[in-house]
Amino acid sequence: MIEPHAPAPPGVPPPWGVQGQARLPVRPGIGRFLVLAGVFVCAACGLVYELELVALASYLIGDSVTQASVVLSVMVFAMGVGSLAAKRLRPCAAAGFGAVEALLALVGGCSAMALYAVFAWTGGWGGPWADGPRCLLVIFSLTIGLLIGAEVPLLMELIQRIRRQDPGGAVADLFAADYVGALVGGLAFPFLLLPLLGQLSGALLTGTVNVIAGGALVLGLFRGDLTRRARWTLVVTNVVVLGLLASAAMLVDDFERAARHALYGADVRVALRTGVQEAVLAGGTHGRPLRFFLDGRLRFSGRDERRYHEALVHPAMNGPHARVLILGGGDGLAAREVLRHPGVRRVDIVEPDADVVRLGRHDAALSALNDHVYDDPRVHEVTADAFSRLRFDRSTYDVVVSDLPDPCVTAATKLYSQEFYGLARRVLAPGGRLVVHAGPLADRHRAFWTVDATIRAAGLSTRPYRVDGRAAGAAGAPGDWGFILASRTPAPLRLDTSCPRLRTLTQAALTADARAASRSRGHRPLPPSTLVHPRYTD
Repeated sequence: MIEPHAPAPPGVPPPWGVQGQARLPVRPGIGRFLVLAGVFVCAACGLVYELELVALASYLIGDSVTQASVVLSVMVFAMGVGSLAAKRLRPCAAAGFGAVEALLALVGGCSAMALYAVFAWTGGWGGPWADGPRCLLVIFSLTIGLLIGAEVPLLMELIQRIRRQDPGGAVADLFAADYVGALVGGLAFPFLLLPLLGQLSGALLTGTVNVIAGGALVLGLFRGDLTRRARWTLVVTNVVVLGLLASAAMLVDDFERAARHALYGADVRVALRTGVQEAVLAGGTHGRPLRFFLDGRLRFSGRDERRYHEALVHPAMNGPHARVLILGGGDGLAAREVLRHPGVRRVDIVEPDADVVRLGRHDAALSALNDHVYDDPRVHEVTADAFSRLRFDRSTYDVVVSDLPDPCVTAATKLYSQEFYGLARRVLAPGGRLVVHAGPLADRHRAFWTVDATIRAAGLSTRPYRVDGRAAGAAGAPGDWGFILASRTPAPLRLDTSCPRLRTLTQAALTADARAASRSRGHRPLPPSTLVHPRYTD
């Protein structure tokens, strides 16, 4: 049982309202060190939970700025509520802290699996439960924030019960250990847990460390403050939590495989986490169309990829095209279309992910689809960030093809900025053309025309156009693709007559689609997007 209040001098209230001195199995100095060590470990685990929620939500839902803002703001608010709620637990601080840590370890450790499961089995962003991952993200942020917020008052009570000191000194010691632990957790997540274990196993390991640290602190140091029943309850609770986390860790590979099948289909052949993104190849055998996903988003489907790549490449190839630069396009499909034109002498592919190039070169289905372009001596690939490459590249090109993710993907917004297009303009040879994949016009009308305004702000003349109609079966994909052809002086939107006949694109269709795109332009001009003021929203 907890001892009653220690007597205070007449007229002087006891400091912080703490209970009597704890009965410790070690000397007070060692006891304080162990409590501060527990603060350090718990703070590191708490920050890992926050970062894991932000990273997974950005990957699953997109728009990392919004997801980080939601997670951090909800969590900080909940921490304040948790601190107030923990005041009721101070009379039983040891038992309360042990229970909080066990629950925090379970919730935080399993949060990544739960988010991924809801995303995979409820249709992701495109199904009838499209808001499921977002709602669950808020619930986890709120719950984890409440539990983290409850830690500080309880730890303050415990550290004061070892050896009383002025509240300012106790707060300084506690927060120093807390902030150092947060530093270690913040560095461990991107440099250790994520690359070595991944998001699911990393969260489970963090929960395991959390429950062991909390249980060891309470049961090892403050067991004298607990009743026999409370001790056994806490032991059983921690064992159950450890068992659940261990079971989840043993099943994580099967779980991830099943979730991928639910998300991408049962014909997933390749799934790898690169240093840049997650790349998944599905189909491509037994008559099934090849599908390529990057970070959970469909990059192309074999059913309709020619419609996209022909529209992306061929209007820009009308004119000089001896030297061509492709930004992105590590799958080799844009290069395939470029090489159909006579007179091409060199094609440079700048792809940030070397593993995507490796798939384009060595995967049997993908290399067959791209006509083995990487075996052509005219094709040269460079692993680099497109922005940095343009910034330091002094070469000039007749054609620059920007085959990049949609501008509404937050990580790609700098590649749709005025500064980026200014760099692209600099590498264009006289009479050169730039073509940009600007995202779907029908679904993201404002973003498309913001790209157009941004290119024009960089000093280029633009000709917007679109291609309608994805093939059936591309679930979650937009219904059209939007493109912008740009050059220093106005260039006609025409196909090169020297190119062999295309399978999906004709001059009549291109002209009609350009007219349809122009009719959708609003009367009110949109401001350009810059590095310091991005204007794309998901």
